[in-house]
Amino acid sequence: MIETACKLKRTNLEFIFLNINKINFIDEFDLIFSNATLHWVKDYTLLLNNVYKNLKKNGVIRFNFAGNGNCSNFLKVIKEVIENEKYKIFFDDLNCPWYMPGLEEYKQLLNNSKFRLIKVWKENKDRFFKNSEEMKRWIEQSSIIPFLEKVNAKLKNDFKKDVFDKMIKFKKNERWKMF
Repeated sequence: MIETACKLKRTNLEFIFLNINKINFIDEFDLIFSNATLHWVKDYTLLLNNVYKNLKKNGVIRFNFAGNGNCSNFLKVIKEVIENEKYKIFFDDLNCPWYMPGLEEYKQLLNNSKFRLIKVWKENKDRFFKNSEEMKRWIEQSSIIPFLEKVNAKLKNDFKKDVFDKMIKFKKNERWKMF
């Protein structure tokens, strides 16, 4: 993604690949924007402190990320699959790879931060896929990876197949529902 974005570089626009927990700019940005990534960050206190330091006075943040209830069908399926006897051994120490707070919890995090003009809202948009192949590609992009990393190499394909086979049951009106 960063390689693609860099093609848009201009004198007043630049893209840098950094660890969000280690960003260390001071009063540098008018806008900090994130779309569909911050649910991978677990320490929101650190994140919000860093973002606050990075913003210029009167700067704005606009975050869009997965909240509580997101990917509910996928999470149900993952829980079922990892309880299967052939996979259970790999998930003794499983921690959810995402932090997806509910609206009130996120408001509280922001209220405990240095930000003062705060607007938070929930957008619940069901995600449908036009066919099972499209759904499989979406799952393989990132959702299943933290779970696959724990599974023995010999069982990775079986694990993916078991997840995909269970996801097929969420077909509704010739589309597959992810959330």
